[in-house]
Amino acid sequence: MIKQLLLTLSLLAIGLSCSAAEDAAENYVAGTHYDLISPPVRAVDPSKIEVAEFFWYGCGHCYSFEPVLEQWKKSMPEDVSFRGIPAVWREVMELHAKAYYTAEALGVLDTMHPVIFQAMNVDKKPLASEAEIAALFKANGVSEADFTKAFNSFGVSSQVRQGVALGKAAKITGTPALIVNGKYQVSGRKAGGQAGMLKVVDFLIEKERAAKGG
Repeated sequence: MIKQLLLTLSLLAIGLSCSAAEDAAENYVAGTHYDLISPPVRAVDPSKIEVAEFFWYGCGHCYSFEPVLEQWKKSMPEDVSFRGIPAVWREVMELHAKAYYTAEALGVLDTMHPVIFQAMNVDKKPLASEAEIAALFKANGVSEADFTKAFNSFGVSSQVRQGVALGKAAKITGTPALIVNGKYQVSGRKAGGQAGMLKVVDFLIEKERAAKGG
């Protein structure tokens, strides 16, 4: 009798545990904690689950989110890819987007990404001209000739245009914003803060993985 009672209690506990886990997963609801992107936007590598971040170097929230995001990226699963997309909705932001893609083209993004963030948010430099941005790159080991060539290249300009088009298609209105597999937009406002954003992203990654049968 006691053994049977213990078995019943154990099964009940397991049932309650599963129910709690399911309830936790169901807490993230489209329209409440994240938004659906309709129609979905294109991901670069369809073989992976893509997480993209729309950001602006002059955004204080993006600056504070950066170390949190970098920590998350260190444990990113192999079936997940990440890319940054500079947001542009006014003229000066286009210069900053070009700075990002220039650093990427020159292979110095790991160096220049935090440098540009610091310049705008800590050193309070507006970086409102090509000359200002060139000086920052030069101070960090990039020749002015290499910078100018990349900054004004067709490739960099094309990437900026693509980013602008993607931002409009995904209806990005603020930064930072995370896009999961081109289907879902996650913002701090709806996710309950920056840490919440990544929890919702993890949930959506699992959702996409399950949909792919992974």
